[in-house]
Amino acid sequence: MDTPTAHAWAALGGPADLAEHVAYAGAPVLGCALPVRELARATVGVCSLAAAELGRRRNGGDLPAVRVDEGAVAVAFTSERHLRVDGRPIPLFAPLSGFWRTADGWVRTHANYPHHRARLLASLDIPDAGDDAELAHRLARVLAERPALDVQEAAYAAGGLAVAVAPPHPSDEPLIETRTVDATGARPLRPSTLPADGVRVLDLTRVLAGPVATRTLGLLGADVLRVDAPWLREDDGTHIDTGFGKRSTRLALEDADRATFEELLRTADVLVLGYRPGALDRYGLDEDALRDRLPGLVVARLSAWGWHGPWAGRRGFDSLVQAGTGIAVAEQGDDGRPGTLPAQALDHGTGYLLAAALLRALTERSRTGATRHVRLSLAGTAGWLLGGGIGSVSGGTAPAEEPHRWLVESDSPYGRLRHARSPVAVAGVPTDWDRPPSRWGTDAPRWATS
Repeated sequence: MDTPTAHAWAALGGPADLAEHVAYAGAPVLGCALPVRELARATVGVCSLAAAELGRRRNGGDLPAVRVDEGAVAVAFTSERHLRVDGRPIPLFAPLSGFWRTADGWVRTHANYPHHRARLLASLDIPDAGDDAELAHRLARVLAERPALDVQEAAYAAGGLAVAVAPPHPSDEPLIETRTVDATGARPLRPSTLPADGVRVLDLTRVLAGPVATRTLGLLGADVLRVDAPWLREDDGTHIDTGFGKRSTRLALEDADRATFEELLRTADVLVLGYRPGALDRYGLDEDALRDRLPGLVVARLSAWGWHGPWAGRRGFDSLVQAGTGIAVAEQGDDGRPGTLPAQALDHGTGYLLAAALLRALTERSRTGATRHVRLSLAGTAGWLLGGGIGSVSGGTAPAEEPHRWLVESDSPYGRLRHARSPVAVAGVPTDWDRPPSRWGTDAPRWATS
């Protein structure tokens, strides 16, 4: 039995005997000091298994075969690097995002979004003038004179993003939290070749982990509608990479769009929330309100730093959680410079775990009527990676095979795309989506299915 797979499957509340149903093929990749390869394939493995379980639940018969290829996993976990739009790669990190020396160590900044860039510079009293090279030079000079924690707290107070690089310290956050909130009567799903066919998913997530999860549900047949605020634009490259298999709309919940949103919410099967804890409570989206208003709604919540402790309400991204939990130190080079994982594995891994948790919740709802609320965090996944729940790195890493086997091309409103296939591997389920990303925010705010 593969221990990481069994551990993740147990955290999902899955029947123990099914964990042995997952098979892996291909050479090990994603090599580094930490067991990222084991994390990556286990998260895809349990997501595939949860899809197979739901498929059996709605169709009967034997459990479909689950055979995950490690090459497909490696390409999918680095999907943003392989994406091409009319032959061009997408930008990954902005010039002011990265590791910087401070007076007593290092910080990691995240300035990919214009508002985060502006707030970071303002927190350090750096005028936002000149080209990127000039600004990077000024930033390096200012940071070199200040303690890392001082920079971190100043940026946080200003709404910017900088995290002091810390020694490894596994988070206390659980990998997955599950709460059964009600039993409204079994809701069986009609037979279908796609495990999530007809399931309506309201997607209020951004950037990577949440959209990876909902992209996966879209592959499996769900009707996924992503909702963004009109003023909080998403990065085009990120949206293209994670926008397959879903539609995208914009609603301002403070005004006349609220009624439209409420109707979507009332008719949804699944709600996925990826904003900071408490950020959307004023719209009646806190846990107690959703339980009372919509007792049959499956709800998933995703955060960067988890749900407990002083950091729970802070903004965060994969790169920052790697820095703050000590992954950057565990992966540092011989020169002492902080390092990174070979993929944004916290984002991608948490995304597949989130999709698996939702698939398992749908299985339980169809079987017993029990409704689940689940919570995951990047910090919880980092704690799993650092804390021994996965185990040590096993064996060596084979040279990475050419990724072309796991890449496909398709047309889209953005142009000709080359993109990664899904690594989710269930017999009878496709590995590519039936719809390309639509342009951000341009779809009508309604379900595709009647």
